[in-house]
Formats: sequence, structure tokens, C-alpha cells
Amino acid sequence: MSKIKIAITGSSGRMGRVLLECVAQADDLQLHAALEHTGSEFIGRNAGELFAAKSAITISDDIEAALRGADVLIDFTRPEGTLHHLEICRKLGVNMVIGTTGFNAQLKALLGAGAQDIGIVFAPNMSVGVNLVFKLLETASRVLSHGYDIEIIEAHHRHKVDAPSGTALGLGEVVAHTLGRDLEKCAVYGREGVTGERDPSTIGFATVRGGDIVGDHTVLYAGIGERIEITHKASSRATFALGALRAARFLKANPAGMYDMQDVLDLKA
Repeated sequence: MSKIKIAITGSSGRMGRVLLECVAQADDLQLHAALEHTGSEFIGRNAGELFAAKSAITISDDIEAALRGADVLIDFTRPEGTLHHLEICRKLGVNMVIGTTGFNAQLKALLGAGAQDIGIVFAPNMSVGVNLVFKLLETASRVLSHGYDIEIIEAHHRHKVDAPSGTALGLGEVVAHTLGRDLEKCAVYGREGVTGERDPSTIGFATVRGGDIVGDHTVLYAGIGERIEITHKASSRATFALGALRAARFLKANPAGMYDMQDVLDLKA
């Protein structure tokens, strides 16, 4: 069986380096391209330098040339960069695994349009454990739909640029959908001063940024006399990388369309 040819953009970043290492360790995958933005100090260097291994791949900023012949591009960058990569992937017929966060509804619609031509797995979090939490929240929210206040607390490293995290928003969307609420209308993203009593129909978010925290997420259901917490803590970015590689394998075996990790893990049944 031929190996799946993987291209990685943002290859010198924190996630990119872990992805490179995980691809190198997988028997059924082959690194096809390592990409960086124009002007990066890593352009022209051997990709193996980024994860202390040997590689035949040179880091490039010529995205279109590098993607020719690739099966899947894995993208954990920024929305504007991801959308540029999407145009090229549609042109070349290269599938995409997108872990980029910070997309608004309008930009998500552009991803959906791209999925008419190629396979896309788009998820706010590629971790297998986090996606299991999404499923658990459906049950918890149905059972705890009355008499429980819901708060979502997330913590990430000091370098993260968006808040709340895409994962936290994804958790909120699952809870709101299960409860028949519109997250845009019921979310509370900050409290300060005299706020008055808590509106029981709201879903609160609290954000922590500091140090090298990879990613902690807790959904708190606070009732009278008890609290239920569903928590996921990531100690390594490898969990996200390994999930992304499962998504790449999924795309190789499925037709064009828009998918998420619930599809990849067969959790929608």
C-alpha cells in the first residue's frame, strides 16, 4: 500500500515541529512538503533540523509548487493564511486538515464552499480526548438542562493570540445546541463590576493565559448542593498532531466534503 503524502504548513512553529516528528514516526505516512511563510529564516533549510532527524525535504515558501503531488495539507496557522492555502488546494485537488482557530461565520462559509471540491476536516481541536468530551457534553447537557449554571473555563500558553480558544467556543456550541440556545445570544465572555445576578440562560466563559500551558478546558455545571465538571487537560501537542494524522487518513478514504473530528472518530452515530 502506498504511503499518504503529507504536507505541513507553519512547519517551524510549535505544532508544525510536532507534526513533522509524528509523520516521520508513522509507517503509512510520508512527508511530502514542509512549508513556511515568505521571509522565514527557515526557508531553504532541511526540515529534519526542526525535529532532530534526517529528512529529504527542504522547507519552502512556494506553496503551489510544493503541494503538487501531495495527498493532504495539514494547516494549523491563521485564518487568512489557511484561506490562501485553501485556494491552492482546491486548484490542485489536495485535501486539507484544518486546525486553525479564529474563524467567524463568514470565513467558515468559505471553508464550506471549498469542501465542494476537496475533502476537508475542520475542527477547533484535533485531540481524540477533546472530541470525546464533545460527545459527553451532549449527554450531560440534556440531563442537567434545568437548575444548573454552565461555565466554560480554558487556559493556554502566553503566546496564544485568540480568546476564548476555538475549543472553548466549540464546547459552548455543543452545549448551546443541545439546550436549544443560540450561543451568540447567550454567551457571556467577561464580568466586571456590579453585574447583577447571573442569568440562568447564559453560558459563561473564562480565559486564562500564561506560561507554557498546552491547553486545559473545563465545562462546569453548578447546581444547588453539587457541581459536575468535565475536564480535558493536554500535556503535549502530540495529542493534537496524532488526531490530525487520523483525520488525514480519514480523508484519503472518503470523498470530497466538509467533515469534523466527530466524523473521523465515528462519534455521530
